Amino acid sequence: MQSIIKGVSVAIITMSIYLLVVVVTTPALDPLPAVSAAFQANAIVIVGMGVGIGLQVILSEKSKTMGCRLPAKRRIFGGNTGASASTSFFSFFSLIPLGCCGWWLYLLSLLPGVLGVGVTAVLIEYSQVLAYAGLVMVFGFVALAAYRLRREQSIRQAA
Repeated sequence: MQSIIKGVSVAIITMSIYLLVVVVTTPALDPLPAVSAAFQANAIVIVGMGVGIGLQVILSEKSKTMGCRLPAKRRIFGGNTGASASTSFFSFFSLIPLGCCGWWLYLLSLLPGVLGVGVTAVLIEYSQVLAYAGLVMVFGFVALAAYRLRREQSIRQAA
């Protein structure tokens, strides 16, 4: 039960941080309209990231209570963090036309000098698709952790 509480708490914190970034980087809009626009454009991403990271925490806590360590645990959590960060990064691009995240518009203006015009155009054009791809990666890492935990349980029961 403790792992579920911790997972739900982390999920809520993840979604809150996302929305805090939206509010902080949107000085042109009041907080409530900025959050509303973010949910209208990216509800799947916001909730999906919270759920994915919350599930990862639950699995991690469950493995600790079993007294086992998931193999390659650092790679799983590192990958999940990277996937979450890229999902957030790309999802913010879709909020710019709505008037949200004006700070990200400034960041976009710097990208052609760093990455080149072609790469930047692809990132902007396909930002929503890339955000969903990052979300798929988050759940992929969760599925991998669940599989490894299940396999560890089977090995322990057989022994």
